Amino acid sequence: MAPADWYIIDNVDELDTPALVVYADRVQYNIDLVKTMIDDVLRLRPHVKTHKSIDVSRLMIDAGIAKFKCATIAEAEMLGMANASDVLLAYQLTGPKLKRFIELIKAYPQTSYSCLLDNQYTAGAISKAAVDDHITIAVYIDLNVGMNRSGIIPADALALYEVCANLPGIKLIGLHAYDGHIHDADYTIRQQRSDESMQPVLKLVDAIIAKGYHKPVVIAGGSPTFTILAKRAGFECSPGTFVYWDKGYQVAYPEQLFLPAALLIARVISLPEERKICIDLGHKSVSAENELAKRVYFLNAPELKFTGHSEEHLVADAGIGHHYKVGDILYGLPYHICPSVALYERAITIENKLVTGEWKTIARDRKITI
Repeated sequence: MAPADWYIIDNVDELDTPALVVYADRVQYNIDLVKTMIDDVLRLRPHVKTHKSIDVSRLMIDAGIAKFKCATIAEAEMLGMANASDVLLAYQLTGPKLKRFIELIKAYPQTSYSCLLDNQYTAGAISKAAVDDHITIAVYIDLNVGMNRSGIIPADALALYEVCANLPGIKLIGLHAYDGHIHDADYTIRQQRSDESMQPVLKLVDAIIAKGYHKPVVIAGGSPTFTILAKRAGFECSPGTFVYWDKGYQVAYPEQLFLPAALLIARVISLPEERKICIDLGHKSVSAENELAKRVYFLNAPELKFTGHSEEHLVADAGIGHHYKVGDILYGLPYHICPSVALYERAITIENKLVTGEWKTIARDRKITI
């Protein structure tokens, strides 16, 4: 068991705040752990939206993880720079993004790229662009299994699958089924809802095979249903948050024993009233989409009650006779790590309780070179 003060940084006075820090040994632990939670590492296709880092991607590649999922052209290029072998850009490409994707394919020939589509118009556009550029673009049909954000419902997808299978310039690989609407804390309910959402997908797979096509690859799920879908033979699974973990998932999914590996370091910068303290961790420094009480949890100040949050400041009620002073360091575990990481251009690495270097959050930008 890790000591209670595992997060303390001995030379923290050298660190300007707010800062994103990552504990390299814990990142490696989480990568090693996720591999034990599935029967075949080749069924892992981690999403890189959490870390957006070449350094973390390379740690995964060195651990034998060969496939990845991402959501932006920049994330896809970052993976190409890391020499990832197989990358799904889990996004439907239109307009300039399709042109950029083709440039990406040409710029990183060592990486096999694929993308999503959910309608015949996009399929035709991808086919034409591929033929015009004398390339083949690998695609997955994006399915709506309850998220109601994008994708075609499985019952209507067979016709689209047949169209795509016959279009020039397209290589149809399989199906993508993201279940981000399933995040129940109760594991039994989560499993039931996951099973229900995947039944139409399994029925579609059978229908595709019955039509004489090869069995499609199915990429499914995210972190909340990872432990459930990992038990489904043949499915590729796409957890992402596991690599850094956060307070929200730590509370909601206790069966997943990942370690918090990234924190936000902040300082008390003002004592405006007897009970109040002001902290340099505003909207620009921690994800603010959750209610005020569930944005950050300070490991060394769990009693704080937040009363206000603005662009540069977080105000908290510390109680009568509190001990806080201007300059005090606070170690914050975000409730939602992914958008919090995107607020920082670099993650400061911590090893043996010391600041040792940095990992650039290179894919937070909308564009790297392409």
